[in-house]
Amino acid sequence: MTLSLRGRVTWSFIIANSVVLALMFIVFNYLNNLNKDIESITVKSNRVALLTDEIRISAVSLLKYQRRILTNKPTPQQVDKIINLCEGFTSQLHTLDSLYQNPDAKKIVGQMLSYVDSLKLVLSKGALFNRGTSGLSTIGELADKILDSFSEFQDIQYYETVERDKKIKKIIGETKRHMMIVLIIGFLFTIILALVIPGKIALPFKKIKDAIRELQDCNFDVSIYYSQDDEIGEIAREMNKMIYSFKVFEELRADRISVENRKFDALANLVRKPVLVANAHGELIYMNNQTYSLLQVQSEDVIGKEMTETVIPSPIIGAYELALKRRSKIENEEVKIAARSQKNADEEEELQERVKEKTKEKTKDSEKSKDKRRESKDSSTKALEGEVLDPETESEEEKEPEYLYEGYANVIPIRGKESSLDYYLMVLSKEVFV
Repeated sequence: MTLSLRGRVTWSFIIANSVVLALMFIVFNYLNNLNKDIESITVKSNRVALLTDEIRISAVSLLKYQRRILTNKPTPQQVDKIINLCEGFTSQLHTLDSLYQNPDAKKIVGQMLSYVDSLKLVLSKGALFNRGTSGLSTIGELADKILDSFSEFQDIQYYETVERDKKIKKIIGETKRHMMIVLIIGFLFTIILALVIPGKIALPFKKIKDAIRELQDCNFDVSIYYSQDDEIGEIAREMNKMIYSFKVFEELRADRISVENRKFDALANLVRKPVLVANAHGELIYMNNQTYSLLQVQSEDVIGKEMTETVIPSPIIGAYELALKRRSKIENEEVKIAARSQKNADEEEELQERVKEKTKEKTKDSEKSKDKRRESKDSSTKALEGEVLDPETESEEEKEPEYLYEGYANVIPIRGKESSLDYYLMVLSKEVFV
């Protein structure tokens, strides 16, 4: 099933909320169970503590009346009161016995019950009204045994209280551990959702962004692959159509430019005059065959380079610089291209080698001292000047130079939308343009 972008966002929101609700429910369940366990333990402990206090009061009251009987002559009212007190004591012990599962506690409670029953039996026989001392001693022994049993029961109750506190701490610790595990699992699951779902949603947009960057670099051999049939898929298909249209347009534009370049080249060669074209930055972008023949250069040496970095004659460079400076048409600018003979070139190379040798000798002599270095420098300079200004050379310089081409340059600016897109067409002619 293919989901739209809106459906993906909706389901992501539903899943995230479901995870949060599940975590809340689990945490609430743990807290509720903890509350129930602690409540049950606390209620039972409170009932035992309350019942123990009642038993303590009954035992103290029983001891008080037992002392009265032993010290004074017993009366029927006192006997009846002790019997009623024993019956209540028995009821309390039965209730206490039902609350305990510990066999030691049940054993002590059973002993206390037997002692209380024995005391009731002795009191019910009416032996106290006789003057014998056997009945009194029996009552005293039974009361002491009840107090001893109650003391043992209190010790057991103390240990029960300690165990109860340990149990409560254990329950709280286990609940904390379970809640921590649940929260950690929920946190990891949330992180996974946060990494996976936004990535699934953002991946198509990243593809579209990369395709747009390729288009900015004029790379039309790119396409967006996205197989889902949703809003992003529609955008991807439309952008692929647009990229294909750009590619077709670029191919048509390149073909048109190529055709126009061939037309311009044919027309420039039909003129039978040297023709040059430069851009607004002073870089040569075209020369016809007559210009190549005149200057004796190759296209890779001049095309696409600034004229000042090539072997283009200075008169042509001067005419172009004037046109670039004025940004206007230049007419009938005189151009004279001097011919360079092989002899002059060889003499110039020899002169440069001799100057280098003299310079090396001068460098060696300069290591002796500064004064000598200065004198040697002056002498070598004079010697070089003497050699350069040779009479034969001076006589050759006084001769009239030989020009390879004498004529006039006409520069015509071709305006673009911006000044940086301007072109300058130069035509060399030996006749003055009217």
